[in-house]
Amino acid sequence: MIVNWALLALRVAVGTVFLVHGIQKQAFWKMQPSEQLPSGMIKLLRFLSIVEPLGGVAILAGFLTAPAAIGLSIIMLGAINLKAGQMKKGFTGDGGWELDFMVLAANVVLFLLGAGAWSLDRVLKI
Repeated sequence: MIVNWALLALRVAVGTVFLVHGIQKQAFWKMQPSEQLPSGMIKLLRFLSIVEPLGGVAILAGFLTAPAAIGLSIIMLGAINLKAGQMKKGFTGDGGWELDFMVLAANVVLFLLGAGAWSLDRVLKI
């Protein structure tokens, strides 16, 4: 019983993060490429403005949780690579990637343990 509460809490947290951050990225649909934000990056951010909210809703509902968690984990690996590799940010501090790492870990937990009893996965026997 306590595991189901824990998985529900984790799903609410992870799903909300991706839903909110994905919706925020919708502003990139109005932007034009620039020196600071090249065309390829804008295209990636537009793509993320679609898949992050979809993944967030899937995690919130506990629907196709394992594939959603894998997809969101890939997104977090990309965010960590961008911050640590390209931007040379440290693990902690201004713009660090410690929170990205935590969200990655939460997605791995959801992939390994599933959505729990209170999910569409369980209802639909997925």
